[in-house]
Amino acid sequence: MVPEAKEAHSPENANVNHESRVPRLRPYKWWLQMAIYSFFVLSGQSVATLLGRLYYDKGGKSKWMATLVQPAGFPVLLPFLCISPTRKCTAGNNATKPPSALILAALYVCLGVFLAAVCMLYSIGLLYLPVSTYSLICASQLGFNAFFSYFLNSQKFTPFIVNSLVLLTISSTLLVFQTDSTDSTKTSKGKYAIGFLCTVGASAGYALMLSVTQLFFRKILKRETFRVVFDMIIYQSLVATVVVLVGLFASEEWKSLNREMEEFELGKLSYVMILVWTAVAWQVFSIGAVGLIFEVSSLFSNVISTLGLPIVPVLAVIFFHDKMDGVKVIAMLLAIWGFVSYIYQHYLEDLKSKAESENVDQVSEASLVERG
Repeated sequence: MVPEAKEAHSPENANVNHESRVPRLRPYKWWLQMAIYSFFVLSGQSVATLLGRLYYDKGGKSKWMATLVQPAGFPVLLPFLCISPTRKCTAGNNATKPPSALILAALYVCLGVFLAAVCMLYSIGLLYLPVSTYSLICASQLGFNAFFSYFLNSQKFTPFIVNSLVLLTISSTLLVFQTDSTDSTKTSKGKYAIGFLCTVGASAGYALMLSVTQLFFRKILKRETFRVVFDMIIYQSLVATVVVLVGLFASEEWKSLNREMEEFELGKLSYVMILVWTAVAWQVFSIGAVGLIFEVSSLFSNVISTLGLPIVPVLAVIFFHDKMDGVKVIAMLLAIWGFVSYIYQHYLEDLKSKAESENVDQVSEASLVERG
């Protein structure tokens, strides 16, 4: 027993214990993956939003069709199941009993139905709001995510995070007080208010979905492999697609789709291509978002999504001739300020983590010298 005790406290084992406590340096491949995932999030989100606005501007009228293209592109993700790694465990290498098929089915159905509702709210918001205003209001999802993460995932609030939430809330609230007839979408104040409320509701719903998904990974699935992550997004998208299709046929909007395609200003081919590429763009966004959730966290994925805030309004001014008036500029600056405040909090946490790692290094080296 004595030799075993000495071996347990040997310098070699001290190094092993030290390495298990100190975070490893990220390899360059990890940073490359993060860059690719971030690009997918930013580009997919921007392209899908602009194409969705183009659909409405050029004669598209079906809210159900605009909703359908958001989850219906999930078959694009199927090839990733074949090339994804078969194992990656975030909670150690201990084997965990997988949840029952009934629990997984209930999980996918609940998330799928909720996803369909969120997609519908986004579609209504994009129908009634200028695309620049819509994009700025969507920035509020970062604040909602932090709020839900506080209760569901034990997210800590710091002064910088609180500052970020306040600024993002003010940024979105400013936009409810202005409607501009020169924007690309001309709506009444009543429809503008509906669009505003639906977009805020969709942002809150999307943020809740991210927090709940992370909670399910930790409490139910207890493992984060690419296969599990892609299974979740594919099955919930399948359920959402079925729900939206039921709504499309129940509302009888499907009867007007042929006439809508005939009367589309850019022609039949453009009508089909806009819908197809909108669906593809949303799945590109999903790949990036899922990758960031897998490698970092749901909150970080939402932060990168919010980073694309200035992109869509600027592109909307160029392509849709939206007016970038003073209120929108102030709202954008406040939202960017809120985003920077949030990122600065992560920077401080990284500095603290690095300082703790250096202290562990010094303690470990001192103990090795003493034993030597």
